[in-house]
Amino acid sequence: MGRSSKDKRDIYYRLAKEEGWRARSAFKLLQLDQEFSLFTGVNRAVDLCAAPGSWSQVLSRKLREREEKAGGAEGVKIVAVDLQAMAPLPGVTQIQGDITKVSTAQEIIRHFEGQPADLVVCDGAPDVTGLHDVDEYIQAQLLLAALNITTHVLKPGGTFVAKIFRGKDVTLLYSQLKIFFSTVTCSKPRSSRNSSIEAFVVCQNYCPPEGYVPNMSNPLLDQTYDVDFNQLEGPNRVIVPFLACGDLSAFDSDRTYSLQFLPVRHVFPRPSVRVVRNFPRCALRKFWAVQRRGGGAWLLK
Repeated sequence: MGRSSKDKRDIYYRLAKEEGWRARSAFKLLQLDQEFSLFTGVNRAVDLCAAPGSWSQVLSRKLREREEKAGGAEGVKIVAVDLQAMAPLPGVTQIQGDITKVSTAQEIIRHFEGQPADLVVCDGAPDVTGLHDVDEYIQAQLLLAALNITTHVLKPGGTFVAKIFRGKDVTLLYSQLKIFFSTVTCSKPRSSRNSSIEAFVVCQNYCPPEGYVPNMSNPLLDQTYDVDFNQLEGPNRVIVPFLACGDLSAFDSDRTYSLQFLPVRHVFPRPSVRVVRNFPRCALRKFWAVQRRGGGAWLLK
């Protein structure tokens, strides 16, 4: 990576490195918490699709910091779930599993000693293909998978936060979320680039329909999925408020800032190996040999 590459000019990328966050996405959860107070009263939290762990890192720092000020962090329990392994974090239990398996939901509840979670977050997204319709569909299926496991582990009145790609069929997702949560808000943190179609749904006050029984037996592909999920009673089209969160005076994620913008002066590391600038002897011998034989021009590279 060049020293003036796009990532290094990204102000949130540089702030994440300086403050010790694993990824710039940590600021998205921090700004969502500033707007919605997501961490208030939360002692048990689940991070789905957690790798590389920036959101788990935010949960660990904020929740444990709050409890330590109150006299101890023993009551805080955080579970991170992902198919990939990630470096350990203090106070975070990692489960390397599939969020579409009922065994994963059972293991989460076991780590909470039989108690449901207060907060479930999911920053998972597929590797984008550039085909927006395909990307939106895959992301919607990932969101529904996260919602499905959330219905197994979230307590009534709990909160669910997940990434969403805003496309032409996004109102269908809003309607499905409104079946399970009384309040659904679409939010765009300031650290999320305006050029990106991503946003986050903040679903508050979990209240499933009367008689609803969570089912993990392949609900997204099973032929009864349309009957069990899509045809639940409720509004089939809703208007969800859209909210931009984050301080308006904060850094703009779409703007390119100078490398010397921050108060701390950026120092470029010197190369550990000396760069050889002289031409090798063999190349010089070949050059002079061609010249003596009266050959044409020989380009030194």
